[in-house]
Amino acid sequence: MNTYFVEKAKMTLAGVSIRTTNEVEMGPDGGLPQLWETYFQSNIAGQVATVNSEYIYALYTDYKSDASGAYTVVIGHEVAEERHLEGNQLEENELEESELVESELEENELEKSELEESELEENELEENELEKNQLEESQFTYAVVPESKYMVFTTKKGPVFEVVAQAWGEIWAYFKQSREARTYTGDFEIYDSRNFDPADTQVEIYIAIE
Repeated sequence: MNTYFVEKAKMTLAGVSIRTTNEVEMGPDGGLPQLWETYFQSNIAGQVATVNSEYIYALYTDYKSDASGAYTVVIGHEVAEERHLEGNQLEENELEESELVESELEENELEKSELEESELEENELEENELEKNQLEESQFTYAVVPESKYMVFTTKKGPVFEVVAQAWGEIWAYFKQSREARTYTGDFEIYDSRNFDPADTQVEIYIAIE
């Protein structure tokens, strides 16, 4: 495989995820094929503010130890971190507005009947429950990939699952005796959806190193 070195800034990804191991994925109960199906059905790019949405990331992160231990796989897109933070700030502002409304209602309760107060409380509970359900339905896994140096491996062209599996086998063998040391802070594959052909594709695999 062709390789090169590159440094990349910190980024945040949003996607669907599973916790797994290499041993599990080599057997009949591997979850990655189903995770890819979940990704394609999720329409992540249409629900969150993405950066360069044409690029699909398959991130390997939160390693328990090394390549032999458990890790989390997140399939999704890069998101604008500041926009994600703005979203949290919006939720805080909405809470502040809700508290202000409740305060005003309490100040005016002498002017309202007990029946009206009861109806308002019921409406608020129903609205809060609806908002909670909507948030749960749209929730994805967010993962921060720290700034790092990477050794990038380029697969040969061919059926995607075949060439990627072969590449990972060569990567594991390479690092058993290489001068470079893996950091396990987050490794990822990048797929360009603009020219992605599952039967004949080429993938870059980024391995974080010291």
